[in-house]
Amino acid sequence: MKTACFDGKQMKYVQNYPYPKPEESLVKVNLAGICGTDLEILGGYMEYRGILGHEFVGTVKHSDNSNLVGKRVVGEINVGCNECDNCKKDLQRHCPNRTVLGILKRDGAFAEFLSLPSENLHVIPDSISDEQAVFIEPLAAAFEIKEQVSLNPEWVVAVVGDGRLAQMICQVLKLSCSNVTCFGKHQSKLKHMKKLSILTKIGIDSLSHQFFDLVVEATGSNSGFTDTMKLVKPRGTVILKSTIASRENLDLTPTIVNEITLIGSRCGLFKPAIDALATGMISVDFMIDSIYPLENFSDAIEHAKKSDTFKVFLKP
Repeated sequence: MKTACFDGKQMKYVQNYPYPKPEESLVKVNLAGICGTDLEILGGYMEYRGILGHEFVGTVKHSDNSNLVGKRVVGEINVGCNECDNCKKDLQRHCPNRTVLGILKRDGAFAEFLSLPSENLHVIPDSISDEQAVFIEPLAAAFEIKEQVSLNPEWVVAVVGDGRLAQMICQVLKLSCSNVTCFGKHQSKLKHMKKLSILTKIGIDSLSHQFFDLVVEATGSNSGFTDTMKLVKPRGTVILKSTIASRENLDLTPTIVNEITLIGSRCGLFKPAIDALATGMISVDFMIDSIYPLENFSDAIEHAKKSDTFKVFLKP
C-alpha cells in the first residue's frame, strides 16, 4: 500500500509498504490530519519510526464486528494489552505495554489503510463531515479536562496558545465557565475566538499576572509554561497539554513557591467529542485549512509548520 513513512530522519513516500495486521479491523483512510505531535515526532519526540498520523476518518473494509463493515469511523489511538491493572480499569492509555497509533510501536494514518481493534472504533453520524471528523481525537483531548477537573462556573480561566487544540479547549471550557481568555500571538487566529464570545489577548500584561484560577497550557513550546506560570493565581490549577521534543529545562520554582496544582492531560473519551460536533455545540469548520494528496506530504508538512496555519489534511 502507499504510505508516507518516517525512518527517524526523514519521511519518504513508499508505494509497496506491507498492509496492516489482518487480525484487527482494516480501515481505508479517507482523510488524515497533521497535528503538532506529528511535527514534534519529526523533531525527535518519542524516537518513533514508521507511519505517522493519529487523527483520521476512514471506512471499515474488514472487521470481526460485522456491524462495522462499510461504516465511516474514527478511532481511539491507544491499544492496551487488556491484561494489566490499568487496562482492567479501562485506562488503556496508561497501559505499560500499549501501542499508540502513529506514535508508539504502531503504524498510523498517513497511509491508504490502517488497523485498530474493533473496540477502538467509533461510527460517525452523517451530520459530521470527513473534515470535521478528523478533529474528534484532539477534541476528545480537550473534553478530557472536564473529566480531570471539577470546573467551577465562577472561575476565571485562561488558555495559553491559539492553535487548533487551544481553540477547541477554549470552546469546551466556555461550556462550563463564562470567563475564558485565550492568550495568543496571531490576530488572524484569535479573531475566530472573538466571534465565539471568548476574550482574547496578545501577550501578557501586568494586570494578568496571577489573575486566573485555572490556566491551560497548549502552546507546544517551553515558553508556554513560563507564560502559564505568570497567569495562574497562588494555589491555582494548571493543565499541561503540550508534548514537545525539546530537552530544555523548565524552572519549576514558581510552581513550588505558589503551591500550584499541576495536571498532565492527554487523550480523552470520544463520545463527548462526537456528540459536540454532531449537535453543533463545538465549531471546527473555521480551522479547516487545506487538503494535500498523500504523495505531496512534504508540501503539506511544510505548510502545517507555518505559525498562522490551522488544520492541514492528507488524502490517500
